[in-house]
Amino acid sequence: MRADRLISILLLLQNHGQMTSKQLADKLEVSERTVHRDMEALSAAGIPVYSERGSQGGWKLTEGYRTSLTGLKSEELSTLLLAGSIQLLSDLGKREAYDAAYQKMWAAAPDSFKHEAEFTRQRIHIDGAGWHEPSSDASACLPAIQEAVWAERKLEIAYERGAEIVERTIHPLGLVAKRNTWYVVAEIDGEYRTYRVSRIRSAKLTAETFRRPDEFQLASYWKHSMERFTAELPKYAAKLSMAQTALHRIRQERYVKVISVASGKRDDWTEAEVEFNTLESACEICLAIGPELIVLEPAELRARLVGQAAAIVGLYEKDRT
Repeated sequence: MRADRLISILLLLQNHGQMTSKQLADKLEVSERTVHRDMEALSAAGIPVYSERGSQGGWKLTEGYRTSLTGLKSEELSTLLLAGSIQLLSDLGKREAYDAAYQKMWAAAPDSFKHEAEFTRQRIHIDGAGWHEPSSDASACLPAIQEAVWAERKLEIAYERGAEIVERTIHPLGLVAKRNTWYVVAEIDGEYRTYRVSRIRSAKLTAETFRRPDEFQLASYWKHSMERFTAELPKYAAKLSMAQTALHRIRQERYVKVISVASGKRDDWTEAEVEFNTLESACEICLAIGPELIVLEPAELRARLVGQAAAIVGLYEKDRT
């Protein structure tokens, strides 16, 4: 809409100080002629916009002119600059709205706040993606699921469960993004369930609406669900001796819980009681850490590691001959 574009021009000029017609046209995805017409409209509306000619010229606002949006504290501005995931916003079709809100927020901030926010932004960067960045794993069904959540309409889904496809009619209550993975929380047959969006093969809105449970709170449900999931994970106890660097790596492992740590018999090594999920995952993690870790107990994990290490050595010796 033209009104939205005029506001965007005003905020862009206020935030950047000066922009050429081409820069504005590229940013707004319109022609330079359209930019000139918009400038005439702003001027006619009493906005003090003017053009400086020459190679260093461009469109400007009269010095001292700014929009008025108050109540934003410097700490709040800094946090907003660090928050959120652009990929997740793009999944929901909210990227343009985010960009517009960002421009308004930046335009509203006094210069002293901007300095502090820029100081923060130059020193803290939150990258939600992994090294092997799969963009978000949201499926093509996400827009339909989002619409069903917003409109409180029943949703017919086909869901991948193991090797089979299961069809369900669900009451979608909310969407949750954990890292770059989307989940839909729904009510079905009087129970709350969670579905990973990337495993939903089809999603069809029905004309029938549902009543959202008055007591349901999405954040609380998700917190308790994660606590229950963690508590129900299988546990495989082990005792390890390791270097400090290995202990740090163990603490970073998602599905390893460090129960206790004590001084070890080796210099600068510690002994730790830990819980893995399974024998297989314990073997995989210990092999990945390598010679900075020794399994003390249980015997079956020690035997599995010795067998795996011998097999690796055998492969290399065979390949050398």
